[in-house]
Amino acid sequence: MRRLISPDPETTAALGGRVAARLFEGAVVLLSGDLGAGKTCFSQGLARGLGVEGPVQSPTFVLVMEYPEARVPLRHADLYRLDREVEAVALGLEERVGYDGAWVIEWSDRFPDLWPADRLELTFRHAPEGRIIEAVATGPLHAPLLEAFPAAPAVA
Repeated sequence: MRRLISPDPETTAALGGRVAARLFEGAVVLLSGDLGAGKTCFSQGLARGLGVEGPVQSPTFVLVMEYPEARVPLRHADLYRLDREVEAVALGLEERVGYDGAWVIEWSDRFPDLWPADRLELTFRHAPEGRIIEAVATGPLHAPLLEAFPAAPAVA
């Protein structure tokens, strides 16, 4: 596990860009945590790092935005507005996540049983110093993505 403090939105977006440099077809990046803690900012940095040039907004109302022009085709989902797992299943997430491009999924913790076993999980929390971001790779495919996280500044 890696844990770091992001003092501002620019640092959070830059972290997304560093993860993007290591992203691969089939990658799954799950984001959870407090409202307003940096999930969308990270996703925007990730999209920019993959070469997406147009606007990158949280897909809160459309649920999934697709960026086929990215270096690795990017799928960005936001599950905040979904109440039941059956709604997420109806989007075809079980069939697509982990196979169809790279995925970054905000509010993924709402439906923990839908995701592949091998993934990168990021948790965002508010802190007096900024945002605390914790990263865990749950398998060997995603372990190299942890290299995007600088060793310092870290939180004990």
